[in-house]
Amino acid sequence: MSGGIVVRVCEELEQFRACVALQKEIWNEADLEIVPDTIFVVAAHTGGQTLGAFDGDRLIGFTLSMPGLRNGAPYLHSHMTGVRAEYRDRGAGRLLKLYQRDEALSRDVRLIEWTFDPLEMRNGHFNLNRLGAIARRYEPNLYGITSSPLHRGLATDRLVAEWYLDSPRVLLALNGELPNPQCAESIEIPASLEHWKSNDLPQVQALQSRIRGQFMEGFAKGYAAVGVTRTGEGSAYQLAPWSDF
Repeated sequence: MSGGIVVRVCEELEQFRACVALQKEIWNEADLEIVPDTIFVVAAHTGGQTLGAFDGDRLIGFTLSMPGLRNGAPYLHSHMTGVRAEYRDRGAGRLLKLYQRDEALSRDVRLIEWTFDPLEMRNGHFNLNRLGAIARRYEPNLYGITSSPLHRGLATDRLVAEWYLDSPRVLLALNGELPNPQCAESIEIPASLEHWKSNDLPQVQALQSRIRGQFMEGFAKGYAAVGVTRTGEGSAYQLAPWSDF
């Protein structure tokens, strides 16, 4: 599916500017929300990553990561990953993440974190089921109310994905062998959410408020979100004790 797409490290200013231009195209952001090329330069020069996915010479996706320190060990915070619309569902995003993992491990970095919207179930499935990340932190309105049309005026609640790059769980996930978890709790997301996003903002806000409480209560018990499953009414995040992993 990803034939012809190659991922490589971006090092030149023109490549960083191409990432900014693609960012504007993908997210249709106002200038206030755009990450400028100077931040891409800083990331590249301070131990972060700017990776580009190319179809020939055309940039079709990128990921931007910043260096960090967690419990005395280095890690990467993957701030942004985007793929051009016509290349989605062709494996480009997965290629970027796999290259990101390999590059990090080559520098003895064993953890990558990023945030994602818990209401975006495709992202939840990809992060937890396909990549083998877990989430055990919920950040309410992390970025504040933004001008981005994608956020629709909602609070920017985020789950924090933790990707332990060489853990048995991640290796199983990358091989498509991650078993269904034995879960302690589920957090239901109705299929009608996709309709509400376009037509009923108060319903989305009410759902966001409900799951915010459920996640924070579950995480306070020591649980982690370890998977997304389909249900008769939509889908559900599965929570299990962190000590199981």
